[in-house]
Order: sequence, then structure tokens, then C-alpha cells
Amino acid sequence: MKLQVAIDVLTTEAALEIAGQVAEYVDIIELGTPLVKSEGLSVVTAIKKAHPDKIVFADLKTMDAGELEADIAFKAGADLVSVLGGADDSTIAGAVKAAKAHNKGIVVDLIGVADKVTRAKESRALGAKFIEFHAGLDEQAKPGYNLDVLLSAGEEARVPFSVAGGVNLSTIGAVQRAGADVAVVGGSIYGADDPALAAKQLRAAII
Repeated sequence: MKLQVAIDVLTTEAALEIAGQVAEYVDIIELGTPLVKSEGLSVVTAIKKAHPDKIVFADLKTMDAGELEADIAFKAGADLVSVLGGADDSTIAGAVKAAKAHNKGIVVDLIGVADKVTRAKESRALGAKFIEFHAGLDEQAKPGYNLDVLLSAGEEARVPFSVAGGVNLSTIGAVQRAGADVAVVGGSIYGADDPALAAKQLRAAII
């Protein structure tokens, strides 16, 4: 199982600092949507230049103009780009077309999608590299939120998938047992007192 760090800071300088601390322990460096909106795709270029051996994920959460937006991100240095599962099939297919042209990949993010299992299968059929079973920060803040809902859906869908939504040292084992291909960790790494140590411990927890 790969380890993905989701960097949700707001400046390129801060993103480069965190990436530099944790790169040796992670496989995928994700640049969060607020970061990309704050800094533009130049942050993707900067991270890829600093860490050319890492998979760089531009979390655009594209909802329309899939081919165009993905193409722009791939040209900026992204290896993976996210499209929302709630988008039209043609949007996902367009983004996949751009990915194939660049020999890169599209991740379909199921945040806000009610029937995650069905949409995961549909998105995979449209050419997504993997599917992200994702609960956003707002959803995680609701009373009673439980990561198990995402894990169960991922197991049932039987597609390559990642899990994002409060993954930490105490839950990463369950993520792996559910069969996830990628564990996405955000605040537990970038918000830690020692991000490098946090990433190292998460890496060590992956069997």
C-alpha cells in the first residue's frame, strides 16, 4: 500500500518545507485544493522540480472541462489529477483522454457522492487510475463520523482505491486490511509537531 501525504497549507514555501521533511517516507505528494487555489499550478511545478522521483498529485477536484483542466495540470508537472465523481461521465472521460496523452493518471474523488460503490465502478470503467473514497474536512467534523463507512464501500467496490478522511496512525492498519491501494494522510502529518516523524511512523505501520 502506498502512502500519500495531502498537503493542505496555503503557500508554496510551506508546501516545499513539509514535502522536504516527509518525502523519503511517502510515495505520493498531494497538493490540496486550497493550496492550488491559493498559489496556482506553479506550486505543482515547484514540488515536482524539488521531488522528481515522487508522484505529484494535483487535487483540482475538477467538475467541468475535464480534458482542459487535466491537460493544464499535467503540463505543470502533475502525475495525477483529481476529478469529482459527481461530474458528468464526459468530464471524467475527457480528463482520462488528457491523462493518456501525457501517460499520467486520473483519480476520481467520491466526496459528496451518495452511492459510492456504483460510482466507483462506473469511474473505473471510464478509465480512472484509482478511486478515492473521501470524506472531506466538513464531513469529518460532523458528530458520529466514522472512517469505517469509507472502508466498507472500498471493499465492496472491488476497484483500485485510496482512502482519505481522517486516516492516522490508529486507523492506517484498518485501511490496509480493507484492501486500499493508497492511504491518504493529511493533518496527521502536516499538522504534527514533527511531520517527518509522523510520516516515518505511518510508513512503519504499513506492513
